[in-house]
Amino acid sequence: MTIEVIRDRMRQYRAVRVEGAEYARAAVAVVLRQDQQGAEFIVIHRAHRPGDPWSGHMALPGGRQDPADRDLFMTAARETREEVGVDLTQHGELLGPLDDLRAIGRGRPLNLIISPFVYALTAPVTLSPNQREVQSAFWVPLATLRRTDARGTFRHSIAGQELAHPAFLYRGHTIWGLTHRILSGLLDVLD
Repeated sequence: MTIEVIRDRMRQYRAVRVEGAEYARAAVAVVLRQDQQGAEFIVIHRAHRPGDPWSGHMALPGGRQDPADRDLFMTAARETREEVGVDLTQHGELLGPLDDLRAIGRGRPLNLIISPFVYALTAPVTLSPNQREVQSAFWVPLATLRRTDARGTFRHSIAGQELAHPAFLYRGHTIWGLTHRILSGLLDVLD
């Protein structure tokens, strides 16, 4: 699928917003670039950090809204610049938002709403992961998420309870949880 097709589908989509002052806010960016085979997106392997409920997970660039951010679009752009060195204000085109999602940490709903935004790059960039926050960052072809061999399950235990979550598998990496939910939502919009 090309960026042009994605741009058209995003233009037609109306994202569901979660309102309420009782929630903290965060934003993530689905950053796309056009490759010969179609669109690719950035995925990060988060650094292992004590107290971080998403420590070590595969994720999209993003984080909590800072009081200095004028809106959540800027939060996604700021976090992308901080985490992978990509300046979306200079080299990105906002294609639109996806549905807001409530975050879940250690198996419990959190009072945190995540707003995902889809961006297309307008110039070539080099990924420069901030090692304090990101172990690695790389590009994943969007089309691979549709392949049956990319569908899997992530299993883990919380308080002695075994849990299984749907996941995307890519070159030894498992993308599950919030990031799986966001990418599945994007695929639904594109279908």
